[in-house]
Amino acid sequence: MEPKKNFDFIGDHSMRFLDMALRMDRLEIITDPDGYGKRTGDCGDTVEMFLKVSGDTLSFVSFNIDGCINTHACANAVVNLVEGKKIDEAWEINVEKVVNYLETLPHEKIHCAELAVGALYLALKNFQELSKSPWKKMYQKQ
Repeated sequence: MEPKKNFDFIGDHSMRFLDMALRMDRLEIITDPDGYGKRTGDCGDTVEMFLKVSGDTLSFVSFNIDGCINTHACANAVVNLVEGKKIDEAWEINVEKVVNYLETLPHEKIHCAELAVGALYLALKNFQELSKSPWKKMYQKQ
């Protein structure tokens, strides 16, 4: 029987995963976002997504999390995958794309990608609802 290998956080992750796990430049709460979504997973982690939209393009996307480093990496990956995209293109982001983007997300942490993508979908849905009834934006709670 082969001895169990110790986990090496730096050595066992891709540079992209490490970049997404450690970046803090999009960890920001936007007041008065054009779209907002919040999702809490069974693990207890929470992701909030904030969207700013220009025309039909996501001009700025940020997030806030209460969670682990894997959730942080997934939220950053979602931001990188959707910012600058059209709204319709953002709906095409899914868990598989986030996992592939990160390259080394542990299989047992795929729920973190589900959480981040779910928060994005809620923010996109919220944007669509507010576009139909803009007056609701001033009453939106975060």
